[in-house]
Amino acid sequence: MGSELFRELARMVAALAEVQGLRSFALPYPGLAQRALDRTVMHCLDVGETPPRSLPELWEWCRTRPAGDPLFAVPASLVTPGATLVHPVGRMPTRSCLEVASHWPDGGVAAYARVLLGDLEARCGTGERYWQCRRFLARHPVVHQRDRFGPGWSKAVWSRVKDFYGPLPESLLVDGVFLCCPSCGLPALPRDGAVPVPGPSATDADIWCEGEECLRDDPLKLIREPDQTWILRRSLRAFLALPHRTEEAAREALDRAGIDHEALSGPLSAYRLRDTGPEVVDIQVHDRLQPALLAAHLTDSVPLADRTLVAVPEALAGRDGYREAFTDALSALLRDRLVLTTPVDLVPDLGRARREEKDDA
Repeated sequence: MGSELFRELARMVAALAEVQGLRSFALPYPGLAQRALDRTVMHCLDVGETPPRSLPELWEWCRTRPAGDPLFAVPASLVTPGATLVHPVGRMPTRSCLEVASHWPDGGVAAYARVLLGDLEARCGTGERYWQCRRFLARHPVVHQRDRFGPGWSKAVWSRVKDFYGPLPESLLVDGVFLCCPSCGLPALPRDGAVPVPGPSATDADIWCEGEECLRDDPLKLIREPDQTWILRRSLRAFLALPHRTEEAAREALDRAGIDHEALSGPLSAYRLRDTGPEVVDIQVHDRLQPALLAAHLTDSVPLADRTLVAVPEALAGRDGYREAFTDALSALLRDRLVLTTPVDLVPDLGRARREEKDDA
């Protein structure tokens, strides 16, 4: 019951942040939020805990009560115990929240990103036209009016993708200023709610950005004309723009090794290798904090290639327990078909897989 409630709250947080922002919890609450609040109250009464009295209080619970809290008791084999649904600094949905919210039969937030890209592909007509637009989306989570007069700007591409952007929500503004992380290019917010002064950047503990894992050597970027700025939809920021640097690194590794590959439609970031003999070999690129949920997502992907190398950022793959949690979440039949790797290890792991295939033959 607690795990299911945690998942329902994740869906509520993701949806509510998208629909009306996080600062206006006026009655009547949206239906999704009211149902989640009602279920939380009932669960608290069942386990003998004082329930939240309002949606703002429930939101605070999602900020302070992690997956491993006795109220939820989400198995550590599914979600890391310390993961919360609302970020303690940014007070926005966490990446883990969006990943949990995507762990539904309908695919949730991640599936919506795939739907948007599918619609774009259908409208673009030709493969190259679509990939130009897709690259633009991945590289431009935020677009300013002045960008339209810079080098390389394509009016044709913008005309096809502009519907995926919207005005900056008030919840992402600080004293009328919009802040961007210099590493991932995604929105950022300071803990104290004040615009950072020029000089050395604040510590990571004082800054939230949607990437959450960024190492920043430079101060936050300030955009003082938010009314002239558009932001990509959240689902595409999380599941297309965020993994883009890892995807670019993986492609560069393949190109350096002279390994031919072609992009696949359907998955958000996937490529099929050419000249692999009788075995079909794919590469998928992801940037997800929860390895078990990533494994579950790939398990539900149909059809899978004979072998799929799953490239994730090196920092994630090197995290204690990440690889083990990913492998443990796979069925025995899939452990040889799904190989977790990084852009650095991609080509060596591919060579190892090919040698194993020859040995089996």
